[in-house]
Amino acid sequence: MNKQIINDTIDQYSSRFKEISLYIGANPELGNEEFLASKRLKEELIYHGFEVEAPVLGLDTAFIGTYASSKPGPKVALLCEYDALPEIGHACGHHLICMMGLGAAVGLKSVIDTIGGSIKVFGTPAEETKGAKVPMAAAGLFDDCDIAMLTHPYYAFEKSGKSLAIDAVQFEFFGKSSHAAATPHEGINALDAVIQTFNGINAFRQQVKSTVRIHGVINHGGEAANIIPDYASAQFYVRAATRKELDVLTKRVIQIAEGSALQTGCTLKTSNYETSYDEMYTNETLSDVFSSNLVELGIDEKEIVTGDDHGSMDMGNVSLRVPAIHPYIKIINEQHALHSIEFRDLAMKEQALDAMILGAKALAGTAYDVISQPDLLASIQDEFRRNA
Repeated sequence: MNKQIINDTIDQYSSRFKEISLYIGANPELGNEEFLASKRLKEELIYHGFEVEAPVLGLDTAFIGTYASSKPGPKVALLCEYDALPEIGHACGHHLICMMGLGAAVGLKSVIDTIGGSIKVFGTPAEETKGAKVPMAAAGLFDDCDIAMLTHPYYAFEKSGKSLAIDAVQFEFFGKSSHAAATPHEGINALDAVIQTFNGINAFRQQVKSTVRIHGVINHGGEAANIIPDYASAQFYVRAATRKELDVLTKRVIQIAEGSALQTGCTLKTSNYETSYDEMYTNETLSDVFSSNLVELGIDEKEIVTGDDHGSMDMGNVSLRVPAIHPYIKIINEQHALHSIEFRDLAMKEQALDAMILGAKALAGTAYDVISQPDLLASIQDEFRRNA
């Protein structure tokens, strides 16, 4: 009966949720610049009786919406993302993610005064670059939560799985300019140092695990062919299965760049140009509950697949502090990749919006099961402690 109330409540407000999603989708904003999206989401939470704290940790577009019942019980964290990608907008469907989280919170609120517990909605900016979940997790903002959940749009129903830990490393080489034809012997070529770094990393790839990913670009290579570059830089993503492995790997990559600087006579400056993310650990007990709720909502169990990792995400940092899941909801029939124009356009269609409502119901139903079944929560927490 309570789940029916949850679903009916989400249906009652579905037109509002869809309108907000379309508004955010049509007004894409980059990470930490999501002022329109953040404002609209905060207004909606206040409309539904949530107390809203903003900004959070000095992040202007971050927020926390809270509703606590008068009865003791578990605290559920529902996470919202709403940043877009450069040039191609909401091609990762974050305009759907935020409304699945918010919609689930509104649905759960309709019964939480009866079953007990509390709801926290985290507005987490800049997932694509400088993910706010990282400082939020480090500050302990999730530590008093019993579970944390986020659902991502995709072209399939996919169980929550793994992600890779990532470091974003920039190498800047400083040399000495000179005329490349008349006085090349007076120059120190910073671009040579960048090229040597790429060559060294390419050779190093032969001695790494299959889960390791190292990929980069030259973001500055010089000004003209007849001038020896006195400045050149490159940016790399370095990824591994765990933070422990990645720390060793990143150190090795930095050593390669240091060797290139030494070989060419350049000086080197190393920095992180984006936030480092830890690996995602899925709580399988909680994941199974989410899948069961999808089945309850009419999804064939055979449609819910186990997938590969999807790169790196700041939800990983959350999952190391609290039992967490990051499953995927099918919003389109075509197999278009995330971060593509095709996915972006289809993510604004009615099918995607209906799937968003389904995702909100599945999240809310999962939270209801955890709150109303103490033995289930104990199993979730036991798994988390075993794998901590």
